[in-house]
Amino acid sequence: MPPPPLVPLREDGSSATFLLAASRACGWIYTVAWSASFYPQTLLNAKRKSVAGLSIDFAFLNTFGFLCYAIFNLAFFASPTVRRQYRDRHDGRDNVVQINDVAFAVHALVLTSVTAFQTVLYRRAPGQTSSKAIRLLLAVFSLIVLVTGLICIITGGDKVGTGKHAPLEWIDFVQILSTIKLIITFIKYLPQMMLNYRRKSTLGWSIENIWLDFTGGIFSLIQLFIDSAESGDWSSAIGDFSKLGLGLISIGFDLIFFLQHYAFYGPVPPLVQEDSPAAEEQEDEDSDTPRRTGSEERTRLLAGDGNDN
Repeated sequence: MPPPPLVPLREDGSSATFLLAASRACGWIYTVAWSASFYPQTLLNAKRKSVAGLSIDFAFLNTFGFLCYAIFNLAFFASPTVRRQYRDRHDGRDNVVQINDVAFAVHALVLTSVTAFQTVLYRRAPGQTSSKAIRLLLAVFSLIVLVTGLICIITGGDKVGTGKHAPLEWIDFVQILSTIKLIITFIKYLPQMMLNYRRKSTLGWSIENIWLDFTGGIFSLIQLFIDSAESGDWSSAIGDFSKLGLGLISIGFDLIFFLQHYAFYGPVPPLVQEDSPAAEEQEDEDSDTPRRTGSEERTRLLAGDGNDN
């Protein structure tokens, strides 16, 4: 028997009104915060007409991750088959994906796609490109999604609905998407974190998007636990592992970026040399930093001085 809800139900069995209101408020707060978090970096890139200081690996991992996340949320929200298969595996309980989850995921996919396109459109630092390892990883993920999706399409992906044997059901497919999103969420920050470390600078990386991401992560977890407390079903928090894991991982990396920006480096000119192995991270000054004249820049290059101090 599941444990009773933390807040007693009314006599008619309905939930406490303030819990429902709190859940919805948290949901829209995190939706707005996370959705807004994609704009600072995109606007910074557009303002500078450059993506120097932004990890190309991060941009493309982010886009693919949110493609998986958008499909995951849309499937749970709009597919009766997926919801039924989830209930069959979780003692008749529904997944707690809500409309704000769908709104966030689709919006995130659009904005991350714009940022990825900016890495193609705008000026990069010399040698700045994506790594072979990340390109290979994205190819593997794409193959997994394609193969598992085709299996579900060919077999029907629904043992109960079709009455046929299905090696994979649609619920398995969306859970695979969830797992890929979680893996990407963890590793996508590593290239940017290492980029900031090698450059000893966060110039070109918007700290505003980190503050908004941090706020969204906190309220996402609050909503998840409110929903679980209201229903008395704490397994739903684990069942929605994509949302739980996404929030925890994002908050952890946000704290690292806060340290890099406010304690270790800051938005200062990078310290790598243009002819060093880290040349791909070399940053041109943004519009807030006084620019050198052409003769000063040529003199610096001829002298082999890679420091921007």
